[in-house]
Amino acid sequence: MTKGVLFVCLGNICRSPIADAVFCKLGKEKGVEEQWKIDSAAIGAWHVGNPPDSRAIQTLKNHNVPYNGHARQIKDSDFHEFDYIFGMDTNNISNIKSQQPVGSKAKILLLGDFDPEGDRIIRDPYYDSGSEGFEKCYQQCVRACNGFLNQHQQGKV
Repeated sequence: MTKGVLFVCLGNICRSPIADAVFCKLGKEKGVEEQWKIDSAAIGAWHVGNPPDSRAIQTLKNHNVPYNGHARQIKDSDFHEFDYIFGMDTNNISNIKSQQPVGSKAKILLLGDFDPEGDRIIRDPYYDSGSEGFEKCYQQCVRACNGFLNQHQQGKV
């Protein structure tokens, strides 16, 4: 039975596409990729149709993580299609919960809650001048996505 995960951040060009790509790669490494429908989306429509920030793409390339998605905005049907919708920070969670239609199945979760190091807020590197913040975001996503997958396999989520 396929489960769905949707990663959401403000613009869908930094944090959520990194989390999306990381989850896909981890799913392949763990041999469970067929069990998951994986996507990412934005709270706002500013970047719809655009590829991720070039620094996000470069960070993923540095770790041999493929990604070819484009930004899209979260829509009401996502709350019915996906089992888990992950926000990257508490503002994302508030926005997602305020949009959630009554009776939808999605569990709204903070991705960082699954980070074994307790780093709950996924770093937003968008306004950084360099790419160090993107590397930190990537590392957080690896730890948190691994943490979620491990808990899910153990039936805890």
